[in-house]
Amino acid sequence: MNRSFYWDLCEERLSILCTRVELRGKLNILNFHLHAEDFYVNFLNVLFGYSLKNMNAVAQNAEGIDLIDTVNALVLQVSSTATKTKIESALSKNLAAYKKYRFNFVSISKDASDLRKQNFLNPHGLAFDPQNDIHDVKSILSFIQHLNIDRQRVIYDFLKKELQPINDTSPVETNLAELINILAKEDIEDTSHTSLPIAFDVDKKLVFNNLVAAAIVIEDYKIQHHRIDRMYAIFDSAGQNKSKAVLSGLRQTYIKLSAKYAGDDLFFQVVEHAVRTVQNSANYIAMPLDELEMWINALAVDAFIRCRIFKNPVEPANATS
Repeated sequence: MNRSFYWDLCEERLSILCTRVELRGKLNILNFHLHAEDFYVNFLNVLFGYSLKNMNAVAQNAEGIDLIDTVNALVLQVSSTATKTKIESALSKNLAAYKKYRFNFVSISKDASDLRKQNFLNPHGLAFDPQNDIHDVKSILSFIQHLNIDRQRVIYDFLKKELQPINDTSPVETNLAELINILAKEDIEDTSHTSLPIAFDVDKKLVFNNLVAAAIVIEDYKIQHHRIDRMYAIFDSAGQNKSKAVLSGLRQTYIKLSAKYAGDDLFFQVVEHAVRTVQNSANYIAMPLDELEMWINALAVDAFIRCRIFKNPVEPANATS
């Protein structure tokens, strides 16, 4: 489910930028439009593997062109205006020096879907296929959506650094992040501790809650139930109700998400929400994402076994508490 996590952030950051460029343009506040050129230089290089440079760094006030890639013979115009007139105006400029180049148009705030269906006057004969060479935020997000997960992670990392969200409040510490910091020091392969008994039929609960894909995760991590119980005991030595707060937080997340999701989707949404909670916590000590997800999976499975998440087909009193 990492793909959903990566894509969600890409969609959020690009959509916010798109909306703010549009709104500021209506207010005649154009600083975002200027910065967008430099942003898209780097973003499109990461996204498509281009070698773009801002045209102003090559030739000041070049007509019709904002970005240029001499390696791939590519010129681009980046604009908050997405009209046929705007594109034809760019193509009509003195572009004789770029006859062997391909022309691309990037709309940074408006939907350009209709433009891809049109024909354009192209007096200098630059290579230009509207269907493939006109980009907007929607088409870019669609492209990201179908990339492999490694490429999505690269774009996610770039957008997370480049387009930081504006927070009204500073990050706060969470017990969940503190517990993850403790678990990070554990060897998950060490299964030498005696397992705690599970006082109900896990398989029946899986069937009752229609868990199929999640059942694989639960099978993989249920052996960690004893370790999590031991970690909760250590965790509680630092203060009363700390483990209860973590389990209560997971349960509240489960209850809220259950209004929208069910079955496997609900389980993985609980995991993803917990991952984001930890990542946004002031006391989180950063670790590789796959390690963080591993421990969150272990905590979610433990909460499942303790009947803090998902309905139990037998009386809750029979479950491990």
